[in-house]
Amino acid sequence: MNCKLAHERIVMAAYGELADEQTRELELHLAGCPECREEQEQMLALKLLDEANPVLEPDANLLARSRQKLEEALDALPPSRWYHWLGQRMRNNFTSVLAAPLAAALLLVVGAGAGSMGAFVLAQNHAVRVPPPLASQAQPTTVAAVPAQTEIANVSSIVRKPNSERVEVRYNQVVPQRIEGSLGDPAIRQLLMLASENSASTGVRDDSVDLMAAECRAGHSCTAAGIRDALLVALRYDKSASVREKALHGLEPYVAEDVRVRDAILEALMNDGDPRIRTAAINILQPVEADTSVRQVLYSVSNTDRNPYIRTVSRKVLSNVPEIQ
Repeated sequence: MNCKLAHERIVMAAYGELADEQTRELELHLAGCPECREEQEQMLALKLLDEANPVLEPDANLLARSRQKLEEALDALPPSRWYHWLGQRMRNNFTSVLAAPLAAALLLVVGAGAGSMGAFVLAQNHAVRVPPPLASQAQPTTVAAVPAQTEIANVSSIVRKPNSERVEVRYNQVVPQRIEGSLGDPAIRQLLMLASENSASTGVRDDSVDLMAAECRAGHSCTAAGIRDALLVALRYDKSASVREKALHGLEPYVAEDVRVRDAILEALMNDGDPRIRTAAINILQPVEADTSVRQVLYSVSNTDRNPYIRTVSRKVLSNVPEIQ
């Protein structure tokens, strides 16, 4: 990935519009590019300031009435030619269609997601085992012989040879593997980071993040371009509150020395849906409470947050911060 593409994805990632695979590619690029890391930090700081001072959106009814009055005013203008009138009506109709883009986009996303999940479940439920061939049967010539009792994940295609009884079946094979080693083993660490991205199993992600967080709290080689990056991704994007909470506590020792960690914890304070994680984020930020961005976010939360307990804790932390002279 080049820096130009990384800059585009930094903006998309900041607003949660980047796919998981592209997010991982961006994190890998950022780990080795100081210029792009600085760009991301500036973007996240700008986003935090923007969220701390939200702009009120105009009322939906006001927009609808204004749009209707504008269309009526345009219709009242006499077009000079018939094709002008036709073009005007087409533009008005197109504007009406664009009045509800969010609903259409949500329908497309929900439909695609339901279709993908249905295909995945169907494939899992129809996993089959290939029986051992009978000794009396002639063995066909194949690219690779199918081992007896091999578990098959799914069949991808079936093609019958023209004018014959021969059939070509293509399938995907699952071959489980195992490895043992210490937590300091690079191969084990690589697998733990990979497991933290396992979208099919919350339990696997929870276990892997728990182990990586324990390594970071113990100070065992929790480098920025390794386990720490994996915990940052888990804190920002994982759907499980348990996984996000473990990642948050694993990053706690680095809040003072790593600006990326500080920004991720501020994002959790502002946006996370679990009050426990937000409360823990406030407590973790206390060592850097004098930081300008931290003070601004705490001030905004203490005055505007819907949760009264979060407001109280934020005010308590701010009361201990000396005023800037």
